[in-house]
Amino acid sequence: MTKRGATLSTSDARRDVVVDAAIAEFARGGFHGTPISAVADRADISPAYVFKLFPGKVSLFVAALDRCYELVTHALSNGAARADGEDPGKILYEMGGAYAELIADRNLLMLQVHAQSAADTPEIADAVRRGLAKVTEFALTRSGAEGEQVQRFIAYGQLCHLIATLDLDEHAGEWAALLAAGIRHPGKN
Repeated sequence: MTKRGATLSTSDARRDVVVDAAIAEFARGGFHGTPISAVADRADISPAYVFKLFPGKVSLFVAALDRCYELVTHALSNGAARADGEDPGKILYEMGGAYAELIADRNLLMLQVHAQSAADTPEIADAVRRGLAKVTEFALTRSGAEGEQVQRFIAYGQLCHLIATLDLDEHAGEWAALLAAGIRHPGKN
């Protein structure tokens, strides 16, 4: 995202294209299963140019995660703006709806899931913690909710990941219905 009136250099513009391509490719294949060449192909540039922009696969994955968490925070902000009044519960509810709409783009959902599975890489674990801290602090300060409410909000977000990745709301069974009860997904009842 650029400041109004600012012009991106060619490398800055390419960097954004590469990060977008990385989100899509890492979401599909995960950190360990995605070669830089797949990201380069999607971005329509050479792998060598990807390495010119990012010193390695870890830094590219971290940049994709950082962008993902920026998008999450932006979605939460939009959700909070839809809330009528200043009731913390209502604000968190609208934030949750905005997040559910955001992760309808399964790339952002799966990138976060794959990031957790690659958290044995210290830089990735740091990026996940940094992103989660950003989201948690934003939810806390913007909603005005108590810590316990924000903890529940984040926990429901993780449950939403589980339900969405496994399509639990599409499976019969009391156990699936129990987990999916009250969780909202765009296009789902």
